[in-house]
Amino acid sequence: VRVWEDVCNIESPTNYKEGVDKVCRYFTDMAIKRGWNVEISKQEISGNAACITMNGDIDKAPICFSGHMDTVHPVGIFPIPPVKKDEKNIYGPGVIDCKGGCVSSFLAMDALTQAGYKKRPIKLILQSDEETGSKTSGKKTVEFMCEKAKGAVAFFNTEPHKTGKAILQRKGILRFRINITGKAAHSSMCYEGANAVAEAAYKIIELEKMKNPDGLTCNCSVIEGGTVANTVAEKCSFLVDIRFLNEQEKENSIKILNKVVEKSWIKGCKCELEQVSYRPAMEYSPKNYLLLERLNKIYKQNALPILEPVLDNGGSDAAYITQCGIPCIDGFGTKGAGMHSLNECSELNSLIISAQYLATAALYL
Repeated sequence: VRVWEDVCNIESPTNYKEGVDKVCRYFTDMAIKRGWNVEISKQEISGNAACITMNGDIDKAPICFSGHMDTVHPVGIFPIPPVKKDEKNIYGPGVIDCKGGCVSSFLAMDALTQAGYKKRPIKLILQSDEETGSKTSGKKTVEFMCEKAKGAVAFFNTEPHKTGKAILQRKGILRFRINITGKAAHSSMCYEGANAVAEAAYKIIELEKMKNPDGLTCNCSVIEGGTVANTVAEKCSFLVDIRFLNEQEKENSIKILNKVVEKSWIKGCKCELEQVSYRPAMEYSPKNYLLLERLNKIYKQNALPILEPVLDNGGSDAAYITQCGIPCIDGFGTKGAGMHSLNECSELNSLIISAQYLATAALYL
């Protein structure tokens, strides 16, 4: 718990390389003291990623744990120190998303080392720019993660845990910025202008019709436009966040988006589409389901609750691992609430539960 508190007291939003690197050094220093191998993927803009390996001298297929060290909260938005705790919960930036999972992974590896585990190499891959879809590193951290996970018999991603659930599918994420140019005019003669804000309103209403919990969804946000109250807005832009379950849905969403972009509701307005980021979906994979079947037999034999397969609408790095054909299950981190908010918290006892699931899986696979 002290380690958990320490790493969450280090503020590490994705765009703050100094903070993310400090978290990375905290983990790698602990690993070196235990005699584990450490590999660093140095990055110029984003924080450095790392791969920590115990039993690195054993020539067998590894088991991988993974989590990300970056958070979404700007530096200084939390009190000093950022972390507080009571009898049941720990509160602060990244306690559940996803530093709790990183800590429980390390705890599981430490327990396995103390138990004399020598069956396979165990790797902990620490991502540094997950919250931006690895755009900050130009996907270099994703390439590093996939390279280090190559040939693994199982990959456990430690995004937040849902009681009794194992995440086997996740939606992919497409983010775009829609830029609209109209024609400025004095508001007393607004009929001579072309209002870019009004054009944006029409487009947002159309795009917001994508609201299927089990399929395509669209959220329009962060709108910017206009200058002063008595001038027709010449410029307006807004962000679009689209979630899709598979490649077919992705293609359908792009068709809908292009149709909305090409159509003009306000005469004189023009529109450009700019892709901001992309993360693939964690699609259905028989390997993932087979791995869960094996795990549930292990958990049942060891008096741990079995896990039910679920779909999660959020994206994660597990999608890239699944694309690589590596058996992968997500949601092995700690349990809590308030993710991405100032009320982010995690249940203290969930650290041990997460580590038990991870260590038991590694011990018996």
